[in-house]
Amino acid sequence: MGAWLAKYYETIIGSGYYTMLIDGLKTTIVITIGALVIGVAIGALIAAIKYFAEDTPVLKPLVWICDVYVTVIRGIPVVVLLLVFYFIILKSSEGTVVGIITFGINSGAYMAELIRSGIGAVDSGQMEAGRSLGMSKLQAMRVVVLPQAVRYILPAVGNELIALLKETAVAGYVAVVDLTRAGNLIRNNTYDAVNPLLTIALTYLAMVVILTWVLGKFERKLAKSDKR
Repeated sequence: MGAWLAKYYETIIGSGYYTMLIDGLKTTIVITIGALVIGVAIGALIAAIKYFAEDTPVLKPLVWICDVYVTVIRGIPVVVLLLVFYFIILKSSEGTVVGIITFGINSGAYMAELIRSGIGAVDSGQMEAGRSLGMSKLQAMRVVVLPQAVRYILPAVGNELIALLKETAVAGYVAVVDLTRAGNLIRNNTYDAVNPLLTIALTYLAMVVILTWVLGKFERKLAKSDKR
């Protein structure tokens, strides 16, 4: 045990490479949060288009475009999508920016279904009640349906956040020094594979456990509020 701790200190602490891991962790968090914001925005837009298209024929072509987007993005591995954006579509952009945009667009395809399902979980009578009070469909959605749908959507968004966090581990393919890439660089420079890889694995695990715990508390609070 003592020999392992000595080797760990030599590889991570004594060498100063721990700063690379910290910077990589910051980059991972930035990409994850940025991508989540983009994903939620895209998902909400698609869900809204599909919802209002039922009574608005002019939106029907947009529904087809949304379906193509969701099919294409969900059918391409995120690593391939990342490479396409970095080397073809956004080839003059910095890697972190490409990562945020790519993971955001990828997440949006999944968010669209999560948000649409959350809205669909609200009883249709709620919309009818809002319309009977003289509200437009948009007003009823904003005032009546959406606040109720949030309790179904937010836990799913939290789970997507966890999945997104782990997906960003491939950002190193486009020269982004995220947490995983930082661990690989340390491994290459020190010829010690065990300690850097274990460190990044445990860091991801710790983040996922913390997020899961926070989401669990949040879901229990929502469940209690529903019973009142």
